[in-house]
Amino acid sequence: MRFDVVTLFPELFGPFLSHGINRRAFDSGQVQVRLWNPRDFADGNYRRVDDRPFGGGPGMVMMAEPLWRCLQAIRAERAEAGPQAPVVLFSPAGERLDHAGVQGWSDSPGAILVCGRYEGVDQRFIDACVDRQLSLGDFVLSGGEIPAMALLDAVARLQPGVLGDEGSHQQDSFNPALDGLLDSPHHTRPEVWQGPEGPVPVPPVLLGGHHERIARYRREQSLLATARVRPDLLEAARQAGHLGPADEAFLRHNGLL
Repeated sequence: MRFDVVTLFPELFGPFLSHGINRRAFDSGQVQVRLWNPRDFADGNYRRVDDRPFGGGPGMVMMAEPLWRCLQAIRAERAEAGPQAPVVLFSPAGERLDHAGVQGWSDSPGAILVCGRYEGVDQRFIDACVDRQLSLGDFVLSGGEIPAMALLDAVARLQPGVLGDEGSHQQDSFNPALDGLLDSPHHTRPEVWQGPEGPVPVPPVLLGGHHERIARYRREQSLLATARVRPDLLEAARQAGHLGPADEAFLRHNGLL
C-alpha cells in the first residue's frame, strides 16, 4: 500500500520513518510513504501557501491552488504506479479514528493524507477534493502531521512480519480478539519488584504455567480495566453479546454490574 503525505514540514517524518519496530514496514515497502511539500507547487519567490482569511479573523489559511497542484502531481504519479486513492484531511471536524478504521486502512491500497496547518484549509479545496476527514479526538493540534504519523504507525504494525510476534497486535486494546475490551496488565522480570512502598510480586497465577487459568485471569483483568476506565466499551461488548456467563458473574461479584 502507498500513502502520499502532503505536508509543509516533511522533515518531521524522517525520524519517524527510520526508527522503531514499525520501520520494518517502511523499509520493506509494505507501507510506502511519499512526502510532498505544497510549497513546491506555489508561485512566486516566497512560494507562498497561505493567506489571510476573507471576512477577517486571526491566523492564516492554506490556499487551495498550491494544494490542488500538489494533488494533481500525486495523482499523475499514482496513475503510473497503481490505483488511485482517497484524499484524507486531518481536521478536528473529522470522524474519530479508531481500531476498526485503522484495520480498514491496513487492508486498503492507501490514501493521500493532507496535513493542514494554521487556521485550516480553504473550504473550496475541501469541498472539491477531500473524500474523508479524520480526527484523533476532540482537541486541536498545530497541524496534521501528528495524526498522519499516528495513522501510519497504527497501519504499519498490522502488516505481516512487522512485529516480532505475529500474535502481538491480536492482544491489543480494542482488537476484536479481545471483544473490543482494553488489554489486561502486563508483568515481566523481576518476579518481585522493590517498589517505593515495598516489595511487589508478580500475580502468582502468571507464574504457574496453567494456560487456562492464565487466560481466565487476563480476561478478568481486561474486564476490570475496561469497567474502571472505559465503561462505554464494556457496555458495547455486553450489547454485542461478547460477555459470557463467567464474565457477567465476575463483574457482579466485583460490584461492576
